Amino acid sequence: MVGMTTNIHAAGRDDRRHFTVHHDGVTIPVSRGGRGRPLVLCPGLSSTQADLHELIELLRRDHDVVTFDLRGHGLSSAAGRYSFEAFLGDLAAVLAETRRHGLPSPPVLVGYSLGADLAVHHASEHPGAVAELVLIDGANPVPEPFVTEADLAEFRAMWEDLAAAQEALRGTARQVSLTAHDILDLNVEIDAVRSAILDRYRKIDCPISMIMSTSMAGDDDEGPAPRFNRNWRAGVERLVREQPRVSTSWLDADHRLVFTHAPQIARIIRRLPAPARRPAP
Repeated sequence: MVGMTTNIHAAGRDDRRHFTVHHDGVTIPVSRGGRGRPLVLCPGLSSTQADLHELIELLRRDHDVVTFDLRGHGLSSAAGRYSFEAFLGDLAAVLAETRRHGLPSPPVLVGYSLGADLAVHHASEHPGAVAELVLIDGANPVPEPFVTEADLAEFRAMWEDLAAAQEALRGTARQVSLTAHDILDLNVEIDAVRSAILDRYRKIDCPISMIMSTSMAGDDDEGPAPRFNRNWRAGVERLVREQPRVSTSWLDADHRLVFTHAPQIARIIRRLPAPARRPAP
């Protein structure tokens, strides 16, 4: 059974409201602020509310924005397990508690990287619960997996370096508690999730917009980057062929686009037409 409790407070002139969701043994901090259409922002693997600060503030100019940290990220507590289903449960728990606090209508659900995959799965499992999906550089039905035996050593070294760099952020709003092994296992799992994600898209009943990077692996001409980038674009083209209703915007950026191109992303989201209003489920 999922248990959730809430604490709300406002500080000074800051109109943000904060509450805490207790779910599956994990404590998840949630913030809500801004005015306009309801919007929930789901971060990706190794990204936190603090990392996404610029994009969040820009979105709050036009939206009632709900943000949170996934388990083991930022101000959320660490967990005994890190899996796609566990993260999906975190998103569902946050959305359920947000509805209890008077979200006026189904939100625009924005997901970055892993958060995009979580958003697609949640929307496919909960018809009518989401007004619109905005997927930022994730949920891509790529033809080939990214983590292959040939690149495993390079990926493992990269994530070991990332985990080591995280030591300097312990105790801060940008900390990530996952080990290099956790991150490797999750990326292998995400590859498997994306191999079947087209079936999820077929079940979604709301508008879908993608904001994708042109060079998700960087713009190097040598090494694996060109292959990864081709695979990334091929996945989007595959999706749009099957689901022509999916609109796509491309940014001249790599996978860090939420940090390097926040104004452009906020502008794209701001210009999306509002779908017909539906009552909250």
